[in-house]
Amino acid sequence: MKDVKAPTSHSYSEYLIESLKEPEESAGYIGAILEEKDPEPALLRNAIRNVIEAQIRMNVLSESAKEYHEKLDQMLTESGGSEIYSLVELLEALGFKLEITVADVELLAESESTDFVESELSRAPANL
Repeated sequence: MKDVKAPTSHSYSEYLIESLKEPEESAGYIGAILEEKDPEPALLRNAIRNVIEAQIRMNVLSESAKEYHEKLDQMLTESGGSEIYSLVELLEALGFKLEITVADVELLAESESTDFVESELSRAPANL
């Protein structure tokens, strides 16, 4: 009998990490967990780890983000996330909602690169 290779598929974990490379996807993922009516600190810790893993794979995780993650992970382990979920509950009781969104850092980077290209173009001699 011939060796038959079955097509392989990525595991859900791999799919999840790949999808979390998109900042909007990561924001929605963490936001959805914070919106749960029955808080599960282990899910929040896991979600944050998955987002961190996605950033590590993209090679964009800063040293300060690593340090903050370690501190937050320790806090969530020790307290069960009670502070974070208490904040969410308080805000809801006040009629507010905690929302996770993507920072405008990307927009700044895009405008800086556009400015660079425009300034370089303006310095180029005109050969008309």
